[in-house]
Amino acid sequence: MSLNFIGLVSALATFLSIWFGHVAVRKIEFISPTIWLPSTLFALVGIVFEWLSLSTLNFLLSTALGIIGITLLWDALEFTRQQNRIKKGHAPANPDNPRHARFMREYASATTLDMLKRDPIGRSVSQTEAVRLITGD
Repeated sequence: MSLNFIGLVSALATFLSIWFGHVAVRKIEFISPTIWLPSTLFALVGIVFEWLSLSTLNFLLSTALGIIGITLLWDALEFTRQQNRIKKGHAPANPDNPRHARFMREYASATTLDMLKRDPIGRSVSQTEAVRLITGD
């Protein structure tokens, strides 16, 4: 009996690449003065990983590279989506980032409050109450 590791490799590659992508997009978009540079970089690395996935004869490596590559390509799109979340106030703006400072001037909904950094209270709250819970006022 031989073991088939494709499922395990697929699961690990998927979990780790999505986790990395989520964290990286939030952090890089928060500090980057432009989004075209990280978007382009993620897209290029994603394309390289996809090409390597098609080129290798090792099934496990091909699987991992393919999953990581497509995740990087998706993350390249997520930079724009994260920027839109900041404009809508669904993600915190960085007032030290000139691009975000412009968003805060142009979009009344843009805020520096991180709605994810709060303790859950087990019920829905209004936006006013949410701000009070986060700021402690």
